[in-house]
Amino acid sequence: MTDPIVGIDLGTTHSLVAVCDSAGPRILSDSQGRQLLPSAVRFLQGAKPVVGHAARDHAVEFPLDTITSSKRFMGRSHAESEHLAHDFGSRLVQGPRGMAAFSVAGRAVTPQEVAGVVLAQLKEIAQSALAQPVRRAVITVPAYFDDSQRQATRDAARLSGWLVERIVNEPTAAALAYGLNRSRKAETIAVYDFGGGTFDLSILRIEPDEVHTGSDVFQVLATQGDTRLGGDDMDRLIMQWVLARATETFGSLTPTPRVMQVLRVFAERAKISLSDRDTTSIELSLDEGRVVRCDFTRGDLDALIGPLIERTLDKFRLALADAGHPTLDRVVMVGGSTRMPAVRAAVEKLTGLVPYTALDPEAVVALGAAVQGHILMGGRRDLLLDVIPLSLGMETRGGAMAKLIMKNAAIPTRATETFTTAVDNQSGIVIHVLQGEREMVADCRSIGRFELKGLPPMPAGIPQLHVEFAVDANGVLTVSAAERRSGKRASLQVVPSNGLTTAEVERIEQESLAHARSDMHLHRVVDLAVNARLDLKWIADALERTRSVLSAAYQKELGSAMNHLTGLCEAAERDPSAADAAMLHNAKEALDRLSVQLHETSMTRSLQGLQPESKST
Repeated sequence: MTDPIVGIDLGTTHSLVAVCDSAGPRILSDSQGRQLLPSAVRFLQGAKPVVGHAARDHAVEFPLDTITSSKRFMGRSHAESEHLAHDFGSRLVQGPRGMAAFSVAGRAVTPQEVAGVVLAQLKEIAQSALAQPVRRAVITVPAYFDDSQRQATRDAARLSGWLVERIVNEPTAAALAYGLNRSRKAETIAVYDFGGGTFDLSILRIEPDEVHTGSDVFQVLATQGDTRLGGDDMDRLIMQWVLARATETFGSLTPTPRVMQVLRVFAERAKISLSDRDTTSIELSLDEGRVVRCDFTRGDLDALIGPLIERTLDKFRLALADAGHPTLDRVVMVGGSTRMPAVRAAVEKLTGLVPYTALDPEAVVALGAAVQGHILMGGRRDLLLDVIPLSLGMETRGGAMAKLIMKNAAIPTRATETFTTAVDNQSGIVIHVLQGEREMVADCRSIGRFELKGLPPMPAGIPQLHVEFAVDANGVLTVSAAERRSGKRASLQVVPSNGLTTAEVERIEQESLAHARSDMHLHRVVDLAVNARLDLKWIADALERTRSVLSAAYQKELGSAMNHLTGLCEAAERDPSAADAAMLHNAKEALDRLSVQLHETSMTRSLQGLQPESKST
């Protein structure tokens, strides 16, 4: 029997593993019948890590040895993660290559190692439940996980012995699970995924496959998200609320790690309790015999989390705009945070649709991942068309960003473009790969560089550099470059060392809109100046070859036009924002027209030089 491809939801708070067969997808349970595995790991020196329920249930006893919510640090540098230091205190340290890590059990433990332990436990659960070896998996990630975070997820899987068959965005996986239970008609749905550590919003179109009866085509139209927004942030606000009440009662206090762990447990329980009740009581024992007693109401909770919910709605509005404001047929709720009445009410008010909650919001992603695994095994024929969240391109001369793959392009995808050089006799060309929506390199994010070396000497403008960007079904970007005349090739699979912060994502998107006009002006000016410099070089070279046969008046007119264009180029290079693009364009066009006679003369002399000498008779 062929070993199955299971689906894994590697979550911030809980993780699950599922499988799909002819009977449909189902979550696999552990030996005690539990489906949710807490994403908590306790590390002790000289002992095997403790994972799941045992780690979470005893976190108060081992507050410095237990790591939770490590997914929020996957693929992040230490510098990017310092604003979350209050969750880990001195345990958040700088790991390999400046990445975030945790100081625990006398060493620096990376988020990938923590995730690897969780994934290894899921593997044990799957193998026990299915009574056979299991090694292949589809693993889900937030839609707004960047290349670094996706690579960190693959690293964690490799550490735990998994072979990753596909990386799938969580909202897309949820849509796959939803598609099994819907009517056989075309629908446009929004997947609102509010989990423990991240938020995603995806707009999808699901249509029956006209070729394969009973199958569907899932096309992602747009996606938005925030990898720093989730249930953990709600818990933190509740913890701060309780600490404020404790301070009012006892004056200033410095919570110990044990107290913070107790607070975290209470916050999660209170949040869950208030999904079904109006009030919950707090009785929290602090150090030195101090006890905090008060009531915490749903109204208190709603007031605290209101701004967080509004942030999700802002992403919802942006996704709708990106998708062209389609009419929605359904809003599918995903993630434990969507159980909260305030969240569901806000989504219903925004969309006018009652949120779809028939599927378990905590299980739906794993179920969808299992469906994708079943598809990869040939069990279904559904077609999944996911998208990339931000545009991809490369730097061109003058600091401009040439976009090859645009935001929300369906994956897998590829794009090619041909470039040339602007300097004579270049022996190497550096390919600088970028991600972002702005027009200039300074406003985009660098995600990789590589060099095409060993080019033979050629004049500027002669080399033909063929560049290809290819994004596979897992969202992995490969960039290749080949110089056509010499045959030299080079390529890079982009695995950057760190990722985008939430602030960077928001800056990229918002500033791309706010500065669209000025960015296009800068890009146009830079391109005009680069092309004008190349024209000036060619004209100067041709003039040296033909000066003896050109009239003095023509040479004077040509020189004047060249000086004028050179001055405009110099001004544009000093301050592109102040340059007059129209004037630069007109001067370039005027010189091009004026130089036609020069180029014709140069061509004629070149052809005459190629004629064979006549033989004397």
